[in-house]
Amino acid sequence: MSLRTGHRLRSVLCGAAVAALLGGVLAPPAPARAAPKCGPTGAPAPTERPWALDRIDPSGAWRITRGAGVTVAVIDSGVSPSHPLLRGRVLDGADFNNLEQLKGQCDLVGHGTLVAGIIAGREGTGTPYSGIAPEAKILPVRVLADGKRTFDESIPAQIGQAIRWAVDHGADVINLSLATLDDPALKKAVDYALDEGVILVAAAGNQEENQQGQPAYPAAYSGVIAVAGVDDKGEHVGSSVTGDYVDIAAPGLNIVGPAPQGSGYLAEPQGGTSFATAYVSGVAALVRAAHPKLTPKGVAYRLTRTADSPPDGHNAEIGYGVVNPYRAVTSLLGSRDDAPLGAMPKPVPPADPLGWQRTVAIWVAAVGGLLAAILLTARPVLALGRRRGWRPGRRSEPADA
Repeated sequence: MSLRTGHRLRSVLCGAAVAALLGGVLAPPAPARAAPKCGPTGAPAPTERPWALDRIDPSGAWRITRGAGVTVAVIDSGVSPSHPLLRGRVLDGADFNNLEQLKGQCDLVGHGTLVAGIIAGREGTGTPYSGIAPEAKILPVRVLADGKRTFDESIPAQIGQAIRWAVDHGADVINLSLATLDDPALKKAVDYALDEGVILVAAAGNQEENQQGQPAYPAAYSGVIAVAGVDDKGEHVGSSVTGDYVDIAAPGLNIVGPAPQGSGYLAEPQGGTSFATAYVSGVAALVRAAHPKLTPKGVAYRLTRTADSPPDGHNAEIGYGVVNPYRAVTSLLGSRDDAPLGAMPKPVPPADPLGWQRTVAIWVAAVGGLLAAILLTARPVLALGRRRGWRPGRRSEPADA
């Protein structure tokens, strides 16, 4: 190869290398993959405060806490993070239903997003709507592709996996707006969560989903707060499953909440225990924020003992009554599992406005008593002295002086 030929070859190679380098630098970047448009868009925002929010009225409890520092896992159909109510509230979660890369933030049916809005919807969005714990965070865990078929045999174990994942990723409260079959793996996951101090709130179930009328799980497990639904008159919703395991109730009919796509709202006229569960989870988040040392059993005790109780104290329809956020957060309750915040000091006796006069009177009486005693003692001595010729200021002389 001649020198010229070699030089030309080197020039060609260098030119190709430079072109490749420039091509790599100047080539336009690949377009970012747009997030999928998940779920329905809903209707315009409500112009009046929903009856359910009026009935629960968390504003009294907000003077103590709004749920800051508490994470509520929503094991459901996913939660959209884009709605104004939920913007900045939804964490990266998990998906157990074939959309792993979306981190639980795709909700194709709108159920999970509505539930999350009830729990932790922000204030100040220009609509008369907010969540019960508006400063709590939502951890979305997607297990239901369409919100149905929860009684399929494969679902309970999957829900159990989701519970374990939520516990291991920082959940303080787990909302389970679903009902399924009893299952050993699900039971173990529930026990694991309770042992780790995580509060579990679950739907008591709806009649149309549970055709056989059997207990709904995980609500029927010991330690799980089972929630029934009431209407705007405070009466049990007919579709809400009844049972001795029902602990408490919340609004479960004619429910409104955020849609997963856009800024609209979904209306659920038929309601259900799913949405009642969300209201109780929001109150549980307030209680956990105000009383962080309470065990799950202590939180359940506080919620049920401060509820708006039915006349008979407890029944199979609404448990101990409708949840009451203000009393749940502020009431002083005493038990080994739910002690008041610090020991109560001994009562201070009221100030006595006549105290100094009483003190003077006591001293006068004491001095007067002492003088009386001296006089009583001196009298016989003086009488004896007079008989012997003793006079004050004069010394008696001996008889033989």
